[in-house]
Amino acid sequence: MSAPSSQPIVRATRLGKQVPSPEGMLDILRDVDLAIPAGDTVAIVGESGSGKSTLLGLLAGLDLPTQGRVVLAGQDLGELDEDGRARLRGEMVGFVFQSFQLIPSLTAIENVMLPLELAGRDAAGATARGILERVGLGARLHHYPSQLSGGEQQRVAIARAFAPQPRVLFADEPTGNLDRKTGARISELLFTLNREHQTTLLLVTHDVGLAGHCEQTVHLDAGRMQVGPDSPLPAVTTSKEGV
Repeated sequence: MSAPSSQPIVRATRLGKQVPSPEGMLDILRDVDLAIPAGDTVAIVGESGSGKSTLLGLLAGLDLPTQGRVVLAGQDLGELDEDGRARLRGEMVGFVFQSFQLIPSLTAIENVMLPLELAGRDAAGATARGILERVGLGARLHHYPSQLSGGEQQRVAIARAFAPQPRVLFADEPTGNLDRKTGARISELLFTLNREHQTTLLLVTHDVGLAGHCEQTVHLDAGRMQVGPDSPLPAVTTSKEGV
């Protein structure tokens, strides 16, 4: 893991998100406070509709909160315009999604090369080849997503996320579309690469086993943070016992 820092890599303060509904404004998230140290692994769990993916999107700067603020790698996302947030994500952030979100017209190696090329990185091809070999897809470099199994596609997506060496990786239900055995292998790979790259990992999951691998768990219930059925959870703190 990364050396401890005096400043959290991700901080949310009184974060809230409202959307209009026929009955008026609907609270999706309310008064969420988080302080996540660099190098931590954090699972966001809760029932469907509890606001998990909304929280992940706000922390990553994919959406803006109705209230509160998010500071990512020292940068207040509310002070940036859309282009600025996109630039920060390109420099600092990686993503893994339940639906893989590979570009179907690109081969595995081309999918992994894409963020490297967009960031102007040198030796994109060699880097992409190396990490695809690392995830066990050295023989699938030139296969298109339609020629790969679900587990293989997710391995390409994980390789693409880690290739630019992001400081923070956001994963939204990374094993949700996979069978149990394949999901377990993907989970192991995700945490292995996370340790090797010393990345801060925030993931949304319904998978109790996957959440159990994380150092911290954030429970959401109807948009509010919970420690148990009723108790509000204060800002996340580091506890590495049993990791």
